[in-house]
Amino acid sequence: MGKKSKPRRLADNEASAFAKMIRISPQKLNLVARTIRGKRCEEALHELAFSKRRVARDVKRVLESAIANAENNQQLDVDKLIVAEATAGRQFVMKRWRPRARGRMGRIFKPFSNLTIVVREREEAA
Repeated sequence: MGKKSKPRRLADNEASAFAKMIRISPQKLNLVARTIRGKRCEEALHELAFSKRRVARDVKRVLESAIANAENNQQLDVDKLIVAEATAGRQFVMKRWRPRARGRMGRIFKPFSNLTIVVREREEAA
């Protein structure tokens, strides 16, 4: 018997990759994700390789995974791929405390993020 298969969320010309628990705030992660949205995957990889931001390595790894998913699972042409979506979301926040003067404490928030990248094969204009 078994479960019924769910319908695919993405179109046939799309593939995605997802990363959980990236140790950075979603706002900072979104700054890097915004730089690659809508670009060709080859350009986006070059952009991330030379970015000065620490999180660019994680974003590059997820983008490479999405490209590999498109090539191996969906049989899409790698040269025609563009970054259709790159979204950052909240995971959770670790809360820590630091002693301050006069018996008080200071809060330290250590946020985590999720990252979803969807690549799409673009159609050639005739």
